[in-house]
Amino acid sequence: MSRSVTRSGWAAYALACAVIVVDQAVKYWILTGLALQPGETRPVLGPLHLTLVANPGVSFGFLRADQDLARWGLVAFSVIVAALIVWWARRAHRAPQAIGYGLIAGGAIGNAIDRARFGAVVDFIDVQRIGFFPWVFNVADSAITVGVIALLLDSLRREHAT
Repeated sequence: MSRSVTRSGWAAYALACAVIVVDQAVKYWILTGLALQPGETRPVLGPLHLTLVANPGVSFGFLRADQDLARWGLVAFSVIVAALIVWWARRAHRAPQAIGYGLIAGGAIGNAIDRARFGAVVDFIDVQRIGFFPWVFNVADSAITVGVIALLLDSLRREHAT
């Protein structure tokens, strides 16, 4: 079995790095540039608002991790998941796979960085005013969601005999 990384694998790695950089840069801007305080909301455009929320839970506030053991357990879990995704990505051969793996790994690492630094994930994208999405989320959460969708769509494609 070859241990080399495919071209799509390298693309997944680059995308993961880009997601981490963008996620952390935007969170830095939210925390220092805008200097939002916890719970503070600023309107942006239409139903889009920026609302600073510290999320000690997993996804969308589920399974809260208020104790240090749970916090570091979630950091370890995120890093393990990202490592598995990176390992799978090395063998990616299609663009949707590379996109999915890169987005999920980058998002998982971005949120793990928050959890390690702040004890919670920094969420700020607030579209609650559209009426059916009550959660506040971030760039990393969005990357993970789009990555999962890309992998699901890729799994539905038919294999063509060569």
